[in-house]
Amino acid sequence: MMIDRYSIALFLVLSFLVGVLDASAGDSDLRYRACVAQCEKTGCVGERCFPHCKFPSDRVAIEGPWYMQEPLYLKWKQWDCHSDCRYNCMIDREKEREALGDGPVKYHGKWPFRRVFGIQEPASVAFSALNLAMHFHGWLSFFILLYYNLPLKQDKKAYYEFASLWHIYGLLSMNSWFWSAVFHSRDVDLTEKLDYSSAVALLGYSLILAILRSFNVRDEAARVMVAAPFLAFVTTHILYLNFYTLDYGWNMKVCVVMGVAQLLIWTIWAGMTRHPSRWKLWVVVIGGSLAMLLEIYDFPPYQGFFDAHALWHATTIPLTCLWWSFIRDDAKFRTSNLLKKAK
Repeated sequence: MMIDRYSIALFLVLSFLVGVLDASAGDSDLRYRACVAQCEKTGCVGERCFPHCKFPSDRVAIEGPWYMQEPLYLKWKQWDCHSDCRYNCMIDREKEREALGDGPVKYHGKWPFRRVFGIQEPASVAFSALNLAMHFHGWLSFFILLYYNLPLKQDKKAYYEFASLWHIYGLLSMNSWFWSAVFHSRDVDLTEKLDYSSAVALLGYSLILAILRSFNVRDEAARVMVAAPFLAFVTTHILYLNFYTLDYGWNMKVCVVMGVAQLLIWTIWAGMTRHPSRWKLWVVVIGGSLAMLLEIYDFPPYQGFFDAHALWHATTIPLTCLWWSFIRDDAKFRTSNLLKKAK
């Protein structure tokens, strides 16, 4: 299970039920549109001019080589004349609105964030990086517990039957948070597809893992039979998103079904099992659901940095720690039971 991805699915369901729609009032503002149009002609907003606007549409420099015109640390983020004009016109328009006592509005579906070293949403990037770090710490501590603290079989393998499955889960989680950080750093077609694909892969695998653990499927042949149809579907869906069309509506339905299904599986299992650490599972499930209030009651970024989505990412950090704690407890619990049976 990955609590942030469950939360995504839950949020999509709630949004569908209540009919929440994010209007982008900012990009329909006439003053903003006029500013962008003027900037794309002159390459300047007020006294600020942008080196990106010296590039034509084919990205070939007009005046000398590219390394003479823009910093390398910005080039990789693909900021161009159009995006720079949008950003600076947005910032200026928001200053005007603030002076008039008006609150922030969304532009092209996003709140007006302030860049830091070219990073589009710095708070979300920072919290995504922290989630990545927490998953790495959780996976590493799980690895150390299995192979250095708990008894091993004669072939040096762990007694815990689900060890390899959790190792894969840890790698997929770290991969997903890495691309989440990259996507929030710069929202372009490539980073969007990588973020969506890694999220779908993690959701699909987490569903398989939820089924195998909750039903205590230990036979390898049975595991393959359970996993095969899910792996085939998830792989096909990722290929569809990347090489046919990025259908947001269809992807939403797929994520909702997989996310809600595994959430229900873990919830029912937590209610039926006598696992000594089941309370941790309850806290993670309930805590993740409560964290969704940050997404439902969306609000603009404080000081241009901390919006509801960024704080939602922040709430998943302690939940991730607790979740890996449950996984370690499960390894201890299963190993203890297996050793008792072996005596």
